[in-house]
Amino acid sequence: MKAQGYGDSYRYAHNEPDAYAAGEVYLPETIADRQYYQPVPRGLEIKIAEKLRVLQERDRSSSQQRYKDET
Repeated sequence: MKAQGYGDSYRYAHNEPDAYAAGEVYLPETIADRQYYQPVPRGLEIKIAEKLRVLQERDRSSSQQRYKDET
């Protein structure tokens, strides 16, 4: 399979900056945009919400860059 190119585009998160492969989606399209967790605005969840916001922004930036690269 390696000789046929399977996995060539796989990005190992631990090799990425901050151990996060921005823009990668591993879920089926039908559930990829679902939100399963919404932190509440108190305690540690405030920091979790901020981290999620930062990661979502990195995903958006990565998707925009990928679109530019394809056109």
